[in-house]
Amino acid sequence: MLRPWKMLLAERIDPNSATPLYMQIIHALIHEIQRGRLLPGTFLPSSRELAAAFGVNRKTIVLAYEDLIAQGWLASSGTRGTIVATSLPDTGARAQKRLKLASTATAAAEYPFKEAAGLPDRSWDLKLDEGSPDGRLFPTDLLARAYRTAVQRAGRENRLLYGDPRGSVLLREAIATMLRTQRGVMANADNVCITRGSQMGVYLAARVLLRPGDAVIVESLTYQAAVAVLEDCGAKILPVGLDKQGVNVDDVERMCRAHRVRAIFLTPHHQFPTTVALQPDRRLRLLNLARQFAFAVIEDDYDHEFHFESQPLLPMAAYAPERVLYVGSLSKLLLPALRIGYIVAPPKVVDSLAQQVMLLDSMGNTLTEDAAADLIETGEVRRHVRKVTQIYAQRRKAFAATLTEQMTAVAGFDIPHGGLAFWLRFSDLKALDRIESRAPGAGVWIAPSRSFMTRPDAPRGLRLGFASLTEEEAREGIRRLAAS
Repeated sequence: MLRPWKMLLAERIDPNSATPLYMQIIHALIHEIQRGRLLPGTFLPSSRELAAAFGVNRKTIVLAYEDLIAQGWLASSGTRGTIVATSLPDTGARAQKRLKLASTATAAAEYPFKEAAGLPDRSWDLKLDEGSPDGRLFPTDLLARAYRTAVQRAGRENRLLYGDPRGSVLLREAIATMLRTQRGVMANADNVCITRGSQMGVYLAARVLLRPGDAVIVESLTYQAAVAVLEDCGAKILPVGLDKQGVNVDDVERMCRAHRVRAIFLTPHHQFPTTVALQPDRRLRLLNLARQFAFAVIEDDYDHEFHFESQPLLPMAAYAPERVLYVGSLSKLLLPALRIGYIVAPPKVVDSLAQQVMLLDSMGNTLTEDAAADLIETGEVRRHVRKVTQIYAQRRKAFAATLTEQMTAVAGFDIPHGGLAFWLRFSDLKALDRIESRAPGAGVWIAPSRSFMTRPDAPRGLRLGFASLTEEEAREGIRRLAAS
């Protein structure tokens, strides 16, 4: 007859589970040892006896015993059998106070840690994002070919080892060339540090610029994830005004005279979330203030290529490289899943950025970066951008028509000259509240209006992306919002 603890042990074995039987037995025995039901020095049944009790092959028990002996939970006592290791602490008395012990997978942490503020709800089936590209439009055969070329090239050149924390030299050179020829940013490979997307770029910039308590200027409406990074680095956030010409430079000057400002975070090309462009006169005034008050400009140029009615303004980094950390991304050019971004800065700053990279992951993903370099060098990126820009232009037009049909009673908007999203303004905030509260029930995800605000008096609105959805998908999403 089996002892009671053997009966309990047997109840923990599920032959229909995806977890191998020997691993279930290992977990079950460790569980009984941890809770104090199997004390140090306790003899276990023979492998044959336990196999019969569980109805499993004897080799399964032998494998479990051998693994537990190797880990130090059990010990072999020669011909006498297998025992619970005597080197383990006696947990019996304490364990009797806690007869119910959670499994490793569901256990609550019993140590202090920073809890997450909340992760996105996944209950929706339609996402009106903040301006993402449509990954379905990128030819996967081109990506596969580029990866194959990258693997072969890296193998020939012995670059399948740990590499430069600044990133693949091939990609850094390709990005530098792209920026010189297409955006007027005079850079070479030494000015470029590769990142895992623009969000990591903002994080690295904040890490090398800021110390706890340093003041950073942001616009009253801006990219919440960037503000979260700045706050995580201990920055004091100073919101300033924003209008149809971009950031209020008078407000910036007032902040600089009242505080020791270390940096300003901007999205001057297509301001996030409002899509307005920072006008040239304000750009020049802002850079003069940066020189006068010795602060850095973090310029996040997240969707430079997508413009529909006029040529884009040159980045601020094009005419003030000594004052600007220029953050960019290939996510919208290629695929968000590739996670490739970059920072352009003076070489000594890039060295500091690379040092921060080493603290995170030592280096980047050489093969992915080399594949992206191949796509740039062969012209595939430019061809893809020309193709999808035409598609996005049509989607933009259809999106505007649907908004006019469905939403003009409650929201106003301007058709953006570039970028991949619209900004909706609401005179009746009750209508906005109603839309936001009912959107989850309609199966639609939208970014919360308050997530863009850095001060209470900032105007609330919705940023709705049009590029990642087909015209039919976007129409259905707007219809659901309007019906809310």
